Amino acid sequence: MHRIWDSPGYPRPFHSVRSTVLLPTLAFQVMILRLLLATAMAVPATSQLSPSAHAAAFSAAPAATSSQPLLAPQAAALSHPGISGQGADPDARLRQALQDSTVRHGLEALRLRGPAAAELLVEIGGIVSPSGEELERARRVAAEMEAMGLQDVRVDGSPNAVGVIPGQSGRAVVFISTLDDLATVAAHQRAAEIGPFVEDGRVVGPGTNTSSITVSMLEAARAYLETGLQPEHDLVFAAVAQEETGLRGMRALVQELGDRALAYVDILGDGRSISYGGLAIHWWRVRGEGPPGHSLGGGLPNVNQGLARAVDRILTRSAEWQDAEERTILNVAILESGAVFNHKPAEGWFSLDLRSLDLSRVHEMEAAVGEILAEVSEETGISLRLEEEQQMPGGQIPGALASGLVRSSVAVARSMELEPSLSPAGSSNLNVAVAAGIPAIGLGGSRGGARGDPEEWADVSAMMGAAEHVYLLSVLLAGVPGRFEATVP
Repeated sequence: MHRIWDSPGYPRPFHSVRSTVLLPTLAFQVMILRLLLATAMAVPATSQLSPSAHAAAFSAAPAATSSQPLLAPQAAALSHPGISGQGADPDARLRQALQDSTVRHGLEALRLRGPAAAELLVEIGGIVSPSGEELERARRVAAEMEAMGLQDVRVDGSPNAVGVIPGQSGRAVVFISTLDDLATVAAHQRAAEIGPFVEDGRVVGPGTNTSSITVSMLEAARAYLETGLQPEHDLVFAAVAQEETGLRGMRALVQELGDRALAYVDILGDGRSISYGGLAIHWWRVRGEGPPGHSLGGGLPNVNQGLARAVDRILTRSAEWQDAEERTILNVAILESGAVFNHKPAEGWFSLDLRSLDLSRVHEMEAAVGEILAEVSEETGISLRLEEEQQMPGGQIPGALASGLVRSSVAVARSMELEPSLSPAGSSNLNVAVAAGIPAIGLGGSRGGARGDPEEWADVSAMMGAAEHVYLLSVLLAGVPGRFEATVP
């Protein structure tokens, strides 16, 4: 494979690790082999190519396919411009962009930012920021946005930190990072004797792993500003709050931007995996209530009978709902009631985990569970009701896999020598956009290790690889009038 960074004096990317991919069919493997042989015969040796010829020689492998069906689309998505597969060809646009000296200048500047970015992560990751208490970190991120030159910088009530590179179309491509940490991470931060520090290509310390993607986003924005380009569409960069507690920051942002948003990119890694749909996940508590009493007073009615019968009946029925292709699953994981041997409890509850790529299947299971609870309640004399615990929106957008959004990200990943796996089952901030009918992808990949432990760390190379993916993707998706046609029309 010929790579743009093989040119003399051209800096290598932070990521050059190729993921292992299992090709689905022998025919597909033969097709790839023929393509590689044809390329090897047609393209001169690396040492004989000029920098511009290197860019011209760049080509991506055939577009990946998926056996997963596209299910239950939101009506709003059917006419959304962001799902169009008829826009500019991402592979051709990437070749064009990599030939452009201005784009290459931004890329070179980004690749020199590793040490400074690591120090920025030390600062941002060191701010204690459990979900619901992100204000200090949001203000620090907003200050960095202002210092680098983003416009319309603000911290909203969520609190999300948002900055913009204005375009000309009035529409927007939105890049998202997660601002908050798990409560356990915050506890480790408070207990730590020292803050995060840089060591051997890592930023070590609780709070660094998730915050590394915010730094990736900031560095990508900085690189774009370095080019001086004005995009066709606005580029919105948002570190969103309360991802861990109901996706509240993302919900607020999607509501605020409305139909201005052409597409969302949820930054979770360097793009070695790409999610393009959302797995709907609904968590419920099934709460039972009945008369308490001492064992001597008799056994029935008893909350435990109602709970146990409901669990048994639900799990017995669950076999008819399970669907591996649609990833439709029902599970009961927690059953809790009572405190002592000689008293029957007044209440108890069990958990209910419902999930599917098709949101309508989740609703079908919820309706069926409601009917079962009504039946069991009448049989046992125990009051049973559903209480919402947490709901992850989801769904699928028709044409998403063939869209300019997904194809652009795949092209960028391959230019970084990554072969991304593609999945319709995202489970993060992107789900909110998908559920609203707005195209969205999640860039996955390893960020480091030991997340949630005192020894948590972030990999600087991975962080800068994610920044590179976001930078190049911003060039492709937003376009530059007169230079690059946007791949999200």
